[in-house]
Amino acid sequence: MYSLLLALIYLAFISLGLPDSLLGSAWPIMRADLGAPLSAAGVISMIIAGGTIVSSLFSDKLTKKLGAGLVTAASVALTAIALLGFSFSTEFWMLCVLAVPYGLGAGAVDAALNNYAALHYSSRQMNWLHAFWGLGVTISPAIMSYCLSNGLGWGMGYRTVSFIQMALTAILFISLPIWKGRACDGEEQSGEEAPTKSLSLIEAFKIKGAPLVLLAFFGYCALETTCGLWATSYLVGFRGIDAETAARFASLFYIGITAGRILNGFIADKLGDRRMIRIGIITLAAGVLLVALPVSMNVLALIGLIIIGLGAAPIYPSIIHSTPDNFGKENSGALVGIQMASAYLGSTFMPPVFGLIAEYISIGLYPLYLGIFAVMMFVMTELVNNKVNQK
Repeated sequence: MYSLLLALIYLAFISLGLPDSLLGSAWPIMRADLGAPLSAAGVISMIIAGGTIVSSLFSDKLTKKLGAGLVTAASVALTAIALLGFSFSTEFWMLCVLAVPYGLGAGAVDAALNNYAALHYSSRQMNWLHAFWGLGVTISPAIMSYCLSNGLGWGMGYRTVSFIQMALTAILFISLPIWKGRACDGEEQSGEEAPTKSLSLIEAFKIKGAPLVLLAFFGYCALETTCGLWATSYLVGFRGIDAETAARFASLFYIGITAGRILNGFIADKLGDRRMIRIGIITLAAGVLLVALPVSMNVLALIGLIIIGLGAAPIYPSIIHSTPDNFGKENSGALVGIQMASAYLGSTFMPPVFGLIAEYISIGLYPLYLGIFAVMMFVMTELVNNKVNQK
């Protein structure tokens, strides 16, 4: 049963990644069909982000009341329905309406799954689970590309992913009984976990070290999203690298994250979450320095992007996995939910801020902007460690 449940959670993490890259891969065709401006994708993205933030903040209450399995299954179902609606949309406003359940479903399942994995599985499994999220992000553009290149249209791309989500929803609902009574790495408990009181936002913020870890999470997601979104523009506009080469190496940033998480799974249990976070931030900072070096050898900047991806790989899963140990198992559900909300805030608002900096000052400030968040992460995570050690 343990192996079956773990396989289901791996599938659920793939499901988490599937919708994340659909809009970007399909939007050039979608906007032409819908008569929407290029910038309208940002409106949809913001509505989805708003939904994820709201559902993340309330995920702890839902999970404690309904259980992680049911919340996961219902959230995937909600996302599947929203994706199906996207596939039949003929007006931009329809996408905006459907973006609400899209975001609500995505945020709830993200927080519920991450907390469940942090409570019940090792750091090794947490890294591998997040690598499977990367697999989902990689698969969906391939599905959309196939549908577009074969004349099936972007609607069929969305429908295909929706059908995959629906199939997973059915599997998750059927498997609900095996979500109960599982302990870390397969050791069975005598029954369901003892229910704990759901924390309010104010109570969660009062936990020693909680605001610090939220800032660390904000910084990580701000850095990751900004790095991926603006890498090609920086390499082309500031470094003078041709667009094809720049795009190829910018994509390697994400490949570095996924590959890094697979490799980290083999060493995470031995080194522990704190060391993995430190090593990740130091590696990431080294990559940022390579990107920033004012030399004519552009190959160093290209290698730097890959190193940033490898360094970023362990940070997100390790911070999540360390939450029960740092703040108590009884508080982890609330903290993980708030961490997810903080992550979405960073990934939603900080890349556009750099866009303004690039437009009105200089895109050459790209590595400095990334470096600020790297320092922020390091300081905040070390302060969290000090707070926890003082307990």
